[in-house]
Amino acid sequence: MRQRRQRRSDDQTLTIWHYENDDSAMGQAWAKAIEIFEEENPDVEVVVEKQTFEQIQKNAKIVLTGDDVPDLMEYNKGNATAGQLAAQGLITPLTDAAEERGWADKLSGSLQTTATYDEQGLMGSGDWYGVPNYGEFVGVYYNKDMFAEQGLEVPTTLEEFEDVMQAFTDAGITPLAEAGAEYPMGQLWYELVLANADREFVDRYQLFDGEVDFHGPEMTAATEKLDEWIKAGYVADDSAALTAEDMGVSFINGTYPMMVSGSWWFGRVVEEMDADWGQFNFPGNTLQVGSSGNLWVVPTNADSPELAEEFIDITLRPEVQNVLAEKGGLPVAGDASVISDERTKELTENFQAILDEDGLAFYPDWPVPGYYDVVVSQLQSLINQSKTPSEVLDGLQTPYEEGKADLLDS
Repeated sequence: MRQRRQRRSDDQTLTIWHYENDDSAMGQAWAKAIEIFEEENPDVEVVVEKQTFEQIQKNAKIVLTGDDVPDLMEYNKGNATAGQLAAQGLITPLTDAAEERGWADKLSGSLQTTATYDEQGLMGSGDWYGVPNYGEFVGVYYNKDMFAEQGLEVPTTLEEFEDVMQAFTDAGITPLAEAGAEYPMGQLWYELVLANADREFVDRYQLFDGEVDFHGPEMTAATEKLDEWIKAGYVADDSAALTAEDMGVSFINGTYPMMVSGSWWFGRVVEEMDADWGQFNFPGNTLQVGSSGNLWVVPTNADSPELAEEFIDITLRPEVQNVLAEKGGLPVAGDASVISDERTKELTENFQAILDEDGLAFYPDWPVPGYYDVVVSQLQSLINQSKTPSEVLDGLQTPYEEGKADLLDS
């Protein structure tokens, strides 16, 4: 869908592609940014062309080789997406603008990681090629009513988390809503990896800054712990075949008291869950599963790159960041004190606590192309008890090392 504002003669144009719904936190924040931009640039027409995530992912490389390109585009972060566009010269380096406009001062180290790419398109070093202005993370949603019925408190350590799960199990209640057929189980496994890891490990695993020992203490402890949880009945026997949608619905309808999943579920839970509920960060972890949100990138063939940089800068201003905050969009430079809704404030404060520790550690499937399916398959084998933890780690290691070699040789 194309939303065109009336054009004035002899004016410049700023063309923006994004895929956020108008009523989403991001959509409302971008609308505020456009309003400010137009006030400050009355002779510039802003043209917003709505795309879908799939359209941009599928067509970006083809579209950006031509001359009819947007000036600014929302695009997914990571080696296989923004990194590829950067390596192929299809998007513009933004390092000078980042330094001049102070973007690096507003974004913590782990938020910056997804903004920078080297000559091979690997994230975490090199030039800035994109700018995030919101974030996402994995935490624990919990049913307050079910906790109260069992006389349980919010856990603050991994040991207390296990005690809570055991208490529910003893009461005949499976504690965790889970899904092995899609991303959730992989993210739970990675939270357990991070419980035993430090930033150096994350950099080795995610950024190829050294070798990863798949049978080292971080991954071994996590995989053995998850195996213990499966055997203890902390996840349902049929979890291997369940999807993320199955997981979310079962938590919302009160079948399970807890769900370890992303901030992207927040709005859905707000709208659909009848029971009282809350959120807490994965207990005991300094490092957490999560990252920046998607990036604003400037195509190399854009007609108005300077205007695009100005618009990016506006999205990082307090008045736009606070729209994200108020609507549950997890701003990277917002103020939680402006939020009146208690759950939205709690979500934002939980995210800010992670940023304060520079604790975003990305996602388990990010390092190499095709690794998502590998993680899903191997952990399904663990749920089904058809592989031992050591065999699962072998199954994770080979595709990782092959994919890493391919990327480094490209």
